[in-house]
This record gives sequence, structure tokens and C-alpha cells, in this order.
Amino acid sequence: MQDRFTRVIVVILIAVLAAVAAEPYVRHFFLAADTPRTIAPRADLASSERATIELFRQVSPSVVHVFAEPRGRRFAPQDGEEGSQSGTGFIWDAAGHVVTNAHVIQGAGAIRIRLASGDIVPATVVGRAPGYDLAVLRLGRTANLPPPIAVGTSGDLQVGQSVFAIGNPFGLDQTLTTGVISALRRRLPTDDGREIADVIQTDAAINPGNSGGPLLDSSGRLIGVNTAIYSPSGASAGIGFSVPVDAVNRVVPQLIRNGRMPVAGIGVLIGDEATAARMGIEGLVIVRTMRGSPAERAGLRGVDPATGELGDVIVAAGGQPVRRLADLTAVLERAGVGNTVSLTVQRNGRRVNVAVTVVDVSAQRS
Repeated sequence: MQDRFTRVIVVILIAVLAAVAAEPYVRHFFLAADTPRTIAPRADLASSERATIELFRQVSPSVVHVFAEPRGRRFAPQDGEEGSQSGTGFIWDAAGHVVTNAHVIQGAGAIRIRLASGDIVPATVVGRAPGYDLAVLRLGRTANLPPPIAVGTSGDLQVGQSVFAIGNPFGLDQTLTTGVISALRRRLPTDDGREIADVIQTDAAINPGNSGGPLLDSSGRLIGVNTAIYSPSGASAGIGFSVPVDAVNRVVPQLIRNGRMPVAGIGVLIGDEATAARMGIEGLVIVRTMRGSPAERAGLRGVDPATGELGDVIVAAGGQPVRRLADLTAVLERAGVGNTVSLTVQRNGRRVNVAVTVVDVSAQRS
């Protein structure tokens, strides 16, 4: 009796093992999809998806690819891409002006623009503003251009609102990335030793090749020009920076009209901020005033070259505290060339208000 029970158990175990071993073959025979699958119906796109699709459809034709050939070299005969530095730009007006970053075309000889249609058009430089990392180009032909991008404002932006970037990262045309505004009023150093104020920080992916492209709000309006990233690896780390559109809307018309952007100043040489801070000085130490400058005419005083005695320290401008040179330049730029700014200086232990006229210091240097 016991032998019979043992044989039954063994048979059952063998059957189970056989079933387990055969299961993949049985599944494949009966369940394998060896014919095209039936397409499942989908629900409607979410409203946010439809809005993003429509934004890209409307704006992307106005975003262009900028190729700048280093001076002394020639473009490849086919499309002018090989061996050239590239970035992004966008149509500014119906006259064929294109806005991009100044660093995209730095040192360039010939410049070509590839439109969203695929057409390649030569372009010339109208003007550069390195202090804002902006440049304006003019297309060689203006027939059948896409419409200019709608311009918004950066004055009412809020951290957390959605933003969209369109550009050509790593040469990949017409790439859309999305994100939010991560921070506002950042400062970004430029190659000419100044700082761009009120810079927008975003986590929308911005990579090499996005430079000069538009940052858009959810209405498809321009709110910034993508200019830089913070990244130890050189690729997007979720920290990108854009020049605010309010600054762009001041600078670009000047470049179109005059080919240059005036550099607002009063003609002072400011001492090293770190040194002043170590000495316990709050404000900007005037080292000297330029001969014939508005600062000299207003009676501002620099450090005494004979004794080293401290002169005036600028502690406020236009009613706003001044702690860094960027604070002063921001006030001067907002005031504009030809207008007067009230400075508060610390002089001999007391505060003195001085009215100084803002001038174009780049014109004085030239």
C-alpha cells in the first residue's frame, strides 16, 4: 500500500515538473502576438498637452539655427555646418532681424541662418551688446519669413510658473523642453566684467546649442533669452539662465537703431568689493573719478593718492541700497543715458546726497 502511494506521489511530481517545463512553449503557442496588435483607442489629450502642442506649433517656425564660421575659414559647400560654432536665434521683426547671444557669433566671419523650413540664409551682424550677451543679425532675404515671436514681460514673473524653451541643443533642430521658473533676480557675470541683473533661473533643460533661443511663458510669449547653464559636466544639470525680456526689449532696438548699446555710467573707478568688505566698509569705494566725467563735475571724491585717505563711499543710488557694483549699474541702466541719478555717499562720517548725470561711458572711452 505504501509503495503504491509513493508511486502516485512520484507521478504527480513528474507531471508538475513537466508542466512547469512546458509552460513557456504552451504560452508561446497559444498567446504569442505573431500578427499586428489591435490599436487601442485613446482618450483625448489632456488640456495641458494640447496647450503645449499648440504653443510649439505657433512659435517653433520663428526659431532658427545660427551657424557662425570662425573668421578666416569658409563654410562647407553643402550647408555650412561643419567646423562652425552654432546656437539658436529667433525672428524679432518683419524686417528680418534675428536675436541671438553675443557669444554664439563671437569671432565669427560668415554667418548662416537655417530657418525652420530648412532654407539656409546668409546673415550679417547688426550689433552686439556683450554686457547683456545679446546680438542682432539681419537676414540676407526677408521673403516668406515666419512671424516674429510675441514679446511678453519679465516684470511680473513668479517662481514656479511654467516655462518652455525651444532651441537646437547639440545641433538637434527644433527641440522643445519644459520646466518652471526656479528663481528670479539672479546675477550673471559677462565677459566684459559687468553683470546682467534680474536673470531668470529655470530647470527647463538647456544644453550647448540652446544659447540664444527663446524662453517662453505658457502663452507662447518671449520672457527671456537662454544664455548659460551651470553644469560641472557641460550638459544640463537643471540650472539654466535667461536674459530677462525687459532687458532684451531695451537692448535690441538700440542695436537695430545704432549698432551698439550705450553703457550707462558716471565715470568712476570702483575699488575691489572683497577688499572693502574685509575692511568693514559697506558700499562702493570710489578710487578715483575720470577727468571731465559727471562724477568729477558733481564733486565726488576718490581716494587721496598722496595719503591713501578714503574719499566717498557710495551707499545708495536712486534710493536703493548699494552693496555691489551690479547694484549701481542696474540703477544707472534703468535711469538711462542723459538722465540724473541721486547718489548717497558716506563722506567724512556723514551721508551726503549728490545728483549725477548718467552718460555713455563706452563712447567716452572710444
